Amino acid sequence: MWTLRFRVYHDFAKAPGVGKNSHQPESPAPEHNEHIHRFFQMARKLILASTSPIRAQLLRNAGLTFESRPARVDEPALRAALEAEAAKPRDVVDTLAEMKARRVAANAPEALVLGCDQIAELDGRILAKPSTPDEARAQLSDLSGKTHRLLSAAVVYDGAQPVWRHVGVVRLTMHELSPGFIKDYVARNWPGIGESVGGYKIEEEGVRLFSKIEGDFFHILGLPLTEFLSFLVTRGELPI
Repeated sequence: MWTLRFRVYHDFAKAPGVGKNSHQPESPAPEHNEHIHRFFQMARKLILASTSPIRAQLLRNAGLTFESRPARVDEPALRAALEAEAAKPRDVVDTLAEMKARRVAANAPEALVLGCDQIAELDGRILAKPSTPDEARAQLSDLSGKTHRLLSAAVVYDGAQPVWRHVGVVRLTMHELSPGFIKDYVARNWPGIGESVGGYKIEEEGVRLFSKIEGDFFHILGLPLTEFLSFLVTRGELPI
């Protein structure tokens, strides 16, 4: 059984603007593109503290205007420090998202800054993005036949202060995967799966790996989108 609140049908790899790394405001594609919705001018400038093409596309699909800026944060070092202090996975992902928002907000006090992060957690152990095919194979071997959690955090900074935060949690149960299948799967999908914690991409072939998924599809893609939009509406930043 696959329990989802929402589904996203766009082909992110082909969607307009995916893969851009720019400080320029994201803008709609030409009107002939049937997948693009009307864009709304927010009351405040919005900055996404990330160059993630999927997060940018989710915001674009929701009709938001925004800028994307990379957050200069040493994620591996910060994650290692938090784990050394026995921080819980939820606290780790929340802190990483906040650090990204804080770093970008320091140079953009006039804007709302959205920072995001995502980790996978298996039996209390944190899995980050695999940096090599060997790491991807090892992660998939560990996840095979088990249930793990995917945690997606978002934090909004207004000036020098955090004003909103949310951590979405999804439970995923993976089929038993043979070593041969894992080897072939990584060979077919590398380096793309290197951008996904756990070494899979649900929005692509990775969905075949699972027998059960419980949670919000947007959380799987790395952004608590519905909760973030509700925050903007409640604050009067987004018309509705």
